[in-house]
Amino acid sequence: MNASIQAAMGAAQPRKGADQPPVLVYDNVRKLYGDFVALNGVSLQVNKGEVMCLIGPSGSGKSTLLRCTNALETLNGGRVLLDGVPLPTKESEVRKVRQRMGMVFQSFELFPHKTALDNVAMGPITVLGMPESEARARAMKLLEKVGLASKAQNYPANLSGGQQQRVAIARALAMEPEVMLFDEPTSALDPETVGEVLNVMKKLAQEGMTMIVVTHEMSFAQRVANWVVVFENGAIMEEGPPAQIFDNPTVARTRDFLGHLGWNG
Repeated sequence: MNASIQAAMGAAQPRKGADQPPVLVYDNVRKLYGDFVALNGVSLQVNKGEVMCLIGPSGSGKSTLLRCTNALETLNGGRVLLDGVPLPTKESEVRKVRQRMGMVFQSFELFPHKTALDNVAMGPITVLGMPESEARARAMKLLEKVGLASKAQNYPANLSGGQQQRVAIARALAMEPEVMLFDEPTSALDPETVGEVLNVMKKLAQEGMTMIVVTHEMSFAQRVANWVVVFENGAIMEEGPPAQIFDNPTVARTRDFLGHLGWNG
């Protein structure tokens, strides 16, 4: 069958970044909290430039996997590889790995006594040793990027939740990470501010940032993700492109989960 006929028949598009080595590989990852199995043999890969969304019920292991990604949690089995190299265990080496991954949490975790500009500039100054003037110039560009240049001198208490989360994203970007990790970044926000954060994330995706996003925002996962992974009870229930997961899931439990959310596409 020639290429034109195959295309006309609607052949599946290759997974984004499949022509390059994966950025992250999870190899049979296990994580226990006492007798509770949080992750039960998770194997997965994240390709360069890919937006992967992790969805599933609360407590299904999504956030735990994200925390294992940058060694905030130690593994009880398996491996996580970054650019083909297993995550280190020495703290000094772990810190270097974390510099390559930006992480945005549910809570904004900004320093309340520092302005938005100082919050963003702090990492490059203290961790990268960047001159203060250069760091502050970078911080200002990033605040412009997330639409908050006019709030540079505001303290967190004078910013809305959505604005604080956008500052947190700018702060993570200030370290020029290879991968951005988002752990339910909109779950603590008022409904009217969710969109402004998701729009910033969508722009990052369009720019080619490799992203792993734990989210309950199904519309974002459907429209922005290249690959969606459905978790339940610490294991992967189903994974695939958004069209498969949301329009034609192959596993009954995926259909049940989306139906419980009232998902209708």
